[in-house]
Amino acid sequence: MPAWLSRLLAVVLLIGLAACSQEPSKFKSYSGPPVTQVVVNKGARQMLLMSGNTVLKAYRIGLGNEPIGHKEFEGDGKTPEGLYYIDRRNPDSRYHLSIGVSYPNPQDSAKAMSLGRSAGSDIFIHGQGPEGRVLSKMRGDWTAGCIAVSDTEVEDIYAMVQDGTPILITP
Repeated sequence: MPAWLSRLLAVVLLIGLAACSQEPSKFKSYSGPPVTQVVVNKGARQMLLMSGNTVLKAYRIGLGNEPIGHKEFEGDGKTPEGLYYIDRRNPDSRYHLSIGVSYPNPQDSAKAMSLGRSAGSDIFIHGQGPEGRVLSKMRGDWTAGCIAVSDTEVEDIYAMVQDGTPILITP
């Protein structure tokens, strides 16, 4: 075998081994029907990704550490209720991946202000990350008001749900 061919085979083998040893990407692609709405039922601890009237995916969820009732102010541990929108993404979240919920809306801000408090912000659908894996085993509802799923599930959600998608969060 010629020397150049041996070198070429060695390079191809090294490239192949390098590709096999890399961690899988947390960024997935999705080419199915569009998600037109996210529906969260807090009481059932369920989140549905909808395309029209069709459920594309259903997930078990964890909520804020005070899961009953609508979020009134920053630090109350509650997950908001109402109609919001997906408005941002955090690929570097400490909870693996996260997508933002447009809380607070003007009504939320006014209610918190009437209580002399801040409404807060930074409500996300997110994975668990190292911290969440420990906390979710101790109790199902462990976030500060966010909606939590597994790291694998948030990878799917991150790929499927686009910014601007409505999210309806019900009691």
